[in-house]
Amino acid sequence: MASTMSAPAYAVFDTPIGHCAIVWRGAAIAGVQLPEASAAATARRVGQRFTGVVRELPPPFVLRAIAAIGQLLRGGGDELAAIELDYAGQGPFHRRVYELARAIPAGATLTYGELAARAGEPGAARAVGQAMARNPYPLIVPCHRVLAAHGGAGGFSARGGVATKFRLLRIEGAVRQQALALG
Repeated sequence: MASTMSAPAYAVFDTPIGHCAIVWRGAAIAGVQLPEASAAATARRVGQRFTGVVRELPPPFVLRAIAAIGQLLRGGGDELAAIELDYAGQGPFHRRVYELARAIPAGATLTYGELAARAGEPGAARAVGQAMARNPYPLIVPCHRVLAAHGGAGGFSARGGVATKFRLLRIEGAVRQQALALG
């Protein structure tokens, strides 16, 4: 929940699904970039998303976040809930939706409508979908665990689209297997 005015920094790291990147500002995570076609493409994408970002060696709290992301992507469980996020630029609704999405356990899913209801905004499924589409912290805020009504995929803006969403859910052993069979 911290926010500072320091310039953002990033690091690229290897995972079982490819080279991801993590961005931090001060003592909080400002973003995660899922893999692009190469490590260089991932780094370029970070540069497009975060103004003034510089590549640096990650401090200990970022190394812990990288380790937790790697653990999740190896199917080893979700230890991401304690990671502090920099919510600068996020409105109250998005913050609330992101916090609620973080509470969805690995292997479980909710629909956009269910998440909207938990946010106290029944009928705001589209707004939840927009928040998920703009999620700067994929994996830490597990937007891949949020599906359309009746277990449909909904969208996913990372490289590979819905196939990547289903791949992440399969890694976690997601419980809504009917939806995963479609992916």
